[in-house]
Amino acid sequence: MNYFKKIMRFALPYQRFGVLSIICNIFYALFSTLSFLALIPVIEILFDKTKRVSEVPVWEGWSNVKDYAVNTFYYNVSERVASDEIGALIYICIIVVILFFLKNLFGYLANFFLTFLRNGVMKDVRDNIYNKLLELPISYFSEKKKGDTISRITADVNEVQNSFLSVLELIIREPLTIIFTIIAMILLSPKLTIFVFVFLPISGFVISRIGKSLKRRSTAAQEENGNFLSIVEETLSNLKIIKGFNAEKRMKTKFEDSTGRLRSILNNLVNRQNLASPTSEFLGIFVIVVILWFGGQMVLVEESMGAATFIAFLGLSYQILTPAKQISKASYSLKKGDAAAARILEIMEMESTIKDAPDAIDVGAFTNGVVVKNVSFKYEQDTVLKNFSIQVPKGKTIALVGQSGSGKSTIANLVTRFYDVNEGSISVDGVDIKKITKSSLRNLMGLVTQDAILFNDSIRENIIVGKEDATETEIIEALKVANAWEFVKDLPQGLDTNIGDSGNKLSGGQKQRLSIARAVLKNPPIMILDEATSALDTESERLVQQALENMMKNRTSIVIAHRLSTIQNADNIIVMQKGEIVEQGKHQELLEIKGAYHKLVAMQSFE
Repeated sequence: MNYFKKIMRFALPYQRFGVLSIICNIFYALFSTLSFLALIPVIEILFDKTKRVSEVPVWEGWSNVKDYAVNTFYYNVSERVASDEIGALIYICIIVVILFFLKNLFGYLANFFLTFLRNGVMKDVRDNIYNKLLELPISYFSEKKKGDTISRITADVNEVQNSFLSVLELIIREPLTIIFTIIAMILLSPKLTIFVFVFLPISGFVISRIGKSLKRRSTAAQEENGNFLSIVEETLSNLKIIKGFNAEKRMKTKFEDSTGRLRSILNNLVNRQNLASPTSEFLGIFVIVVILWFGGQMVLVEESMGAATFIAFLGLSYQILTPAKQISKASYSLKKGDAAAARILEIMEMESTIKDAPDAIDVGAFTNGVVVKNVSFKYEQDTVLKNFSIQVPKGKTIALVGQSGSGKSTIANLVTRFYDVNEGSISVDGVDIKKITKSSLRNLMGLVTQDAILFNDSIRENIIVGKEDATETEIIEALKVANAWEFVKDLPQGLDTNIGDSGNKLSGGQKQRLSIARAVLKNPPIMILDEATSALDTESERLVQQALENMMKNRTSIVIAHRLSTIQNADNIIVMQKGEIVEQGKHQELLEIKGAYHKLVAMQSFE
């Protein structure tokens, strides 16, 4: 229950709905009990004339309030029976109907208010998880399966939602119903009520024995649910590879293995959960039978209890069964909900390793340059950069080249502070980026990656990500700079054309030019280009390269390049091997040295 208690804090903004639900549940439990107690005078007065009251009851103080209330009711019914038996019968039936109506009305209202509380809490939980996902560093997601994360914000939250409803019924409606019922039963017959108490501890013991492993099994089910969602996500993202390599059978086997494991876990889990209801019902009926035997003797042999009272007592005894069964079901649901809450809270309580320092400042302008000084960095155990230093003066273009795995893209990740350096420092205008707020730091930068990352939305919505208040004229100008307007203007709906999932309705070159237009519209002083042309054909590369050159005019640029033809005009080319600088200089200077850069150019000339 510890995890579930933490989730419950989200109920505070909606506590007024909780209070209203509690009030309605009190009335529900009260009228639920009264509806059975009303049967006693009905049976006694109609079928036993000796029970009729002919004298008006006299108020004798609060100590005799029970007798006064009962005698007043008996007197009113007796008077009606004496004058009109059919009318009295109708009167009594109306009272019973009203009591049951009020019971169900307050039951509905309790659920009505509870719905606002429950759905409000789940909205806030989902919002909190999503906000945390946006806050967490990129390194967190490189270690987690996407499907598992999706499962936590969907299936696990739904599980908590169902459990949340159950626990509120568990701690409010059902216990109150049981309490009011037991009070009424004690008033009717303390001796006979003792037998009812046999049911509750036995039921609780048996059900707790059945449900001990529920939380563990529920956690396993939720983890496997995340696993098969990951397989689905990978399948949808990589359909071309799966089909191209005839890997359908392999993926099918992998998916069916996961769903098979999930089926086995759920079979065991649900069967144990389903055992709660028949177990509690059987135990309840067993107690009812004992009450029939023992109470029957009190009515027929000892004559210490009236028949009508005994019938009402039986009804009250059976009424305990329903809330008792609901409590047993809710206890199972709580086990599952607690497991789901643990998985949700694992994300919500995850500390971000990339966060603003308490004294972090906002920077609004870029005046001097970027300095990377003696930086070392490693992903887990693999060292990627060793004592790396470069200077990027304002208005200059610095190119990073080298073989795959030499650490080029890592520089982009560190400058944008997607990761923090292990050693050394990176500064902007002489201020360490750890002392600059992440928001203002990234406002200075535009990013164009190798894979054009686009959203399943219109061209307009994709372009304005970095500048939401952009005018249509500004958007079109950005598209023109990126050489994208030539194809956008010919689309059926122009800027409002939906480009599909990840922009898959467009070609690779078109997608990349849109991502450049997005960076152009943001108009940042520092531009970071991470192999922006490496995945393109020659014609698309020419158009994109021209767009990049247009964009980099009068800007500070860090260009990570695979195709060396794209960075020949850079102010400084830095050649990297295994996280270290081996050469640096202008294009022609490096060719004359005939070192590592010369070899890279020679190899590409044969491509």
